[in-house]
Parts: sequence; C-alpha cells; structure tokens
Amino acid sequence: MEFRLSVKQREYWRDSGRRWNIKYGATRSGKTYLDYFLIPRRIRERAGLPGRIVLLGNTRGTLQRNVIDPMAEIFGPGMVGRIGQDGVCRMFGEKVYCMGADSKRAVDRLRGASIKYCYGDEVVSWDEEVFGMVKSRLDKPYSCFDGTCNPKGPEHWFKKFIDSDADIFVQQYAIDDNPFLDGAVKEALKREHRGVFYERYILGCWAQAEGLVFPEFARGPEKWLISAREACGGYEKVCIGVDFGGYGSRTAMVAVGFSGRFRELTALDEMVLPAKESLDAQDIARAFVEFYRRVAAMFGRVDHVFGDSASPTMINTLISAAKEAGLPWRQIGKCAKGPVSQRPVTIDRLLSTGRLRIAEECVELLRALKELRWDPQRMDRPEDRNIGNINDVYDSFCYAWLTFAGQIERR
Repeated sequence: MEFRLSVKQREYWRDSGRRWNIKYGATRSGKTYLDYFLIPRRIRERAGLPGRIVLLGNTRGTLQRNVIDPMAEIFGPGMVGRIGQDGVCRMFGEKVYCMGADSKRAVDRLRGASIKYCYGDEVVSWDEEVFGMVKSRLDKPYSCFDGTCNPKGPEHWFKKFIDSDADIFVQQYAIDDNPFLDGAVKEALKREHRGVFYERYILGCWAQAEGLVFPEFARGPEKWLISAREACGGYEKVCIGVDFGGYGSRTAMVAVGFSGRFRELTALDEMVLPAKESLDAQDIARAFVEFYRRVAAMFGRVDHVFGDSASPTMINTLISAAKEAGLPWRQIGKCAKGPVSQRPVTIDRLLSTGRLRIAEECVELLRALKELRWDPQRMDRPEDRNIGNINDVYDSFCYAWLTFAGQIERR
C-alpha cells in the first residue's frame, strides 16, 4: 500500500508530540487523511496503559463516515470494526469509545473517565462543554489529543483555545497544501466559494462573518432569476418546505425542484401567510392544501413535504388536512435540519456555480436571500430575529432541500 504524504502531513507526523495537536484549514486540503495512519500509531503507543481511548465527532454517524469507515477500508474489518450499540468499536486490539460531541449529553458519557488518547473530528461543531470535559479527562502523563476542523470566526471558542498558552502543536492548511488533489477539482472548489466562505474553506483562515450573508447575490440577483415559463420544465423531484409561524412570525411555504440528479436546485413557488394573532392551525391547513394543489398542478408532482421538525403537532395537522382533501399524505413529515451554520455554505456553493435558480414569483425568497445578515452574537450563522420577517421564508426554503443536502454537496 502506497503511503504518500504532503509536506504539511510529514511535518505533523514528525512534530506532533504535544499534549494538544491540532490541524485546521480548508476542505480537501489533506487534514484528515493522515489521521487514518496517525490514530493507529497513537493507539499502539499507549497499548496496555491505563485510560480510555475516545473518538469524538460532531455525531456518531459522521465519525463513522469520516474516520472509521476509511480506516476500515485501509486496514480491514479485522483491525477496525464498526461502532456497536454501546458506542464501542474494537480497533487495533483496543476498545475505543466513539461518541457524538454535538450536545451536552456527551459530557455525561465522559464524566469520571480517564482518557489516555482522544481524537476529535470537526471540533468547531462540538458543544464547548464537551471540549471542557475532554480537557479535564486527559489526566495521564502520556495523555494526548489530535483534532481537526474547518475554521469558523476568529471569536470561536476553539480559536481562543488554539491561541492560548496550552501545550499545543498547530497547523493551518490551505487547499493548495494538498499536492495530490486533482487540479481541475481544486479549481472547481475555488469557484464554489465567495467572500468569507472562500477565506475559510479555501484559504483555511478564521475569517469574520459579518454584514450580508450573500453579498454577491444582493448586488445582482437577476443572474439567478428565471421566468415562470422556464421554471415549468421537468424535475426529478419536487419538494415543499414549511415553516410554521408564531409570536409575530409568519408561516411560509416554498416549493423547490431538483434536476440533474440533485446537481441543480430551482425555487419554484412560495406562499407566505401574514403574521396575525387570529391565524390558527386550520387557517394554515387550508392554505397548505391550496399551495399543495397549486404546486402539483403547475409541476406535475409533489414528492415530499418537509415541515419544521420542532412542530410535530402542526405536521400532523397538515397530514390530516391532506387526507381530508384527498391528496397524497404519506410523504408529509419532518425535515432533516443538520447544522444551522452549514446551510449558507451549501447555498453559497449553489449560487457560485450557477446551480441555483429562482423563479420570479418567489419575491419573498428573493428578498430574504438579499437581506439575510450574519448574527453579530453568533458569527457562524445568520441572525434569527425575524427582522423584516425574512427568516421564515429562508427557513422554509432550507427545509425543502435539507434532507438531500448530502446529495447536493456530492454533486
């Protein structure tokens, strides 16, 4: 098996002997590949010594996909198993505890444990308390941590830790630090990002997100607009996203169409109900049935309806309304949400590569994408204070495609 390393990877392999060893930087820059060989090295160096081995990712599923599955392909299932129901994976003869670090519940799983080695994937997506617990559990003279992440804003808690006086070896990776990535792929990735996303995901910098989320779109949305006639072409899948209003916010519904096997996304139609105290569940249900029928008539199909997963009662109301109206209802359910901070990254890629089109009739969605701003308190996500009621439409648009975000990204 050929084991080729870049200059940056060789440096990490040679010099990462500190208590904390961290790689951050661009996507596809080679940060994680080295770890498929580094993790076995760390495990074998501590074989038989007291303490646990812990692998932490954003979720257990992402840890399996990003780290464990590739290692199993390299070393075989005899050396690297799968994560069991108890969260334990047998790896290189050792018991390895694998956990998701996206919530404080992971803290309880670490409480009382002594950790001799911890590997951290996507560290910036963790709950800060989980990282704090890891710090307190690395209590052996030989305990150490290896972690990777894409950078966020310079005020992120993990960046502050990196800049602290802890015993840290740290590297920054830009996409050009990966000599093994195909040049055409590298150029395509560079075209997929603009502004703050380019600084973070191409240059690997901790860049401040401020002002408009999609400034290029705000300057000239016309290049992404299509007419009603253009929007009526055939789609492989048509989905509706629904965000339910309350406390002064509006109920919004946006229909999207997928084409090119999830390569292209088109916003087809929208319906936005006013924020009125007198608006009740039945009013929303009647409007939903009207919108459902309109989309099905215009585009020949409705494959899925995704409602806000935080409102299961309202989703059941939509199901009942569809049944009563004689409409297909089994495809109505809750949306998959994923990290809020990832949504604008996906939209920016679609905009930058011309893979997102918006029908002229979607005037509220156009306004939302033009006016959406970064949250000054949480710089990694858009503000969610319903200023101008644009978040309702933005959220319903995202709900319509989030379940297929993985396919969109791969395309």
